Order: sequence, then structure tokens, then C-alpha cells
Amino acid sequence: MAGEGHLAAGKSFLQPSLNCHNLAAVKQKPPPGIEVLEGRCAGPEVCPLSRVKAGAVVCIRQLTTAPEVTDRLRELGFCEEQRIKLLTRRSNFICQVCNARLAISERLADSIMVEPVAASLPGA
Repeated sequence: MAGEGHLAAGKSFLQPSLNCHNLAAVKQKPPPGIEVLEGRCAGPEVCPLSRVKAGAVVCIRQLTTAPEVTDRLRELGFCEEQRIKLLTRRSNFICQVCNARLAISERLADSIMVEPVAASLPGA
């Protein structure tokens, strides 16, 4: 349908933001096998991005969002196995992803499961 902003395959063009006030597509619970107890990860390695300290470098392990949000996150560089750095956790979570800084909501950060990356050795 020409002029309506949609591609022929039914996919829309890039959306300007993922931080809209209505993110009903973002799931509230971590995926099965990953449990958060009292705000901390039950397992030693994987936890939501929202539980990571500012300044930490992490590797994305799983996106637990609705398919359309998962696709958009991947378009922005939030892909499985991608290393990102959490810069700040104030009103929004600002992440360095693929040499770009992106802000996401806490609710969205809750749905991005990450694993800490060991500090790299000098000269490595």
C-alpha cells in the first residue's frame, strides 16, 4: 500500500524509538531457566541488563521481548553475542553498542539477558 509507510511484506520501516510509553510487547518475566531473586541473578552468570553496574562490559545472551521488539533491538545492534558497555543507569540506561550510544528504558533493560565479560588484558 503506497504512501502508508509499510513495506510490501508487511514490515514497517524503522521506528524512531523503542522508549515509547506503551511497550506492551516487552515481557515482564525473564525466560525459563533464568531466575531473578530479590533483584539479583539466581545464577552466577546470566542476568538482566538492568541489574548490571554502570561501567560494566557485558555480552548479550538472550532477548526476551516480543518478536517485533527483538527484531528492532537487533537492527540497533543489541544482538546475541554482542558486547556492550553500560555507561549510565539514571533515568534511562545508556549503552555503548557498536560505537554508538543508545538509551533504553529500565523495562526494556529488564528483558535483555547479559553475561559479564572478563576484563581484557592490556595489549590483548
